[in-house]
Amino acid sequence: MTIVDFHTHFFSDTYFRTLAAQSPATGDVDAKLARVSTRAGFALPPASTAEHTARWIAEMDRHDIAHLCTFASVPEEVPIVCEAAALSKGRISAFALVNPRVEGAAVRLGALLAAGRVRGALVFPALHHWRWDGPEAKALLQVLDEHGAILYAHCGLLVVKVRDLLELPRVADINYANPLSLVPAANAHRRVRFVIPHFGAGFLRETMLLGAQCDNVYVDTSSSNSWRSVLCPKPTLTEVFQRTLEVFGPERVVFGTDSNTFPAGWRQDRHEEQRRALLQAGADENTLELVFGGNARRMLGLS
Repeated sequence: MTIVDFHTHFFSDTYFRTLAAQSPATGDVDAKLARVSTRAGFALPPASTAEHTARWIAEMDRHDIAHLCTFASVPEEVPIVCEAAALSKGRISAFALVNPRVEGAAVRLGALLAAGRVRGALVFPALHHWRWDGPEAKALLQVLDEHGAILYAHCGLLVVKVRDLLELPRVADINYANPLSLVPAANAHRRVRFVIPHFGAGFLRETMLLGAQCDNVYVDTSSSNSWRSVLCPKPTLTEVFQRTLEVFGPERVVFGTDSNTFPAGWRQDRHEEQRRALLQAGADENTLELVFGGNARRMLGLS
């Protein structure tokens, strides 16, 4: 087992119930979720965190996945993901979703980092409407810097299918999602490892500029990368990897799938697609090892 997936979502029962409780759709929480799972074609997770964790571990074993990084996708899910990481006996690393505009968010993250319950945080400036040079970000960045932690900074396009199916309003504002706005923060907080998911999700050029400017910024390869359709001309995934390897080098690119629900489970198809694209981009065996596991193991301190 050599593969480390640096980008997955745990999507627990708590995640779905939290969103359903906020939904203006008709019916109670169970009725809303039943409709969503039918329309989207996924199975709702069990209420038991232990059972859901066991299912993920079994999926990892089936695909020879050494380690997963997984997120709490709403703040209410943070304790669940922490529990899953503890139950996994070292196979799963947890990351907390943080909205720095919520009072005490940075303090709570610091406590989780100090206790070793999470390895870092995931933030959505476009969803929560804050800027990297604003007062909300200051305390968060200080805490992450103190712990030398990892910060996934989502940039670019953000559409959450489950939110749409639950008729929740689309509040994401892409004006908050430009990777270039991270440059001062990354330069000021050198101990933080900033990770830009999905190659910047539409801001490919801006992500490349950020990576060229700041050597503590990494890029992850996760999701279907359908954002390529907004670029003119539309690049192939091979071309995306070629540019990324030229700018970031093989040491700052980490593999991810964005796996999240069952029965799809772990997205083997995305692994195969990315491996083909990397080979077509001219990646050698050392580059493949770094992208698919070596870089993540170094960042996480795994043997």
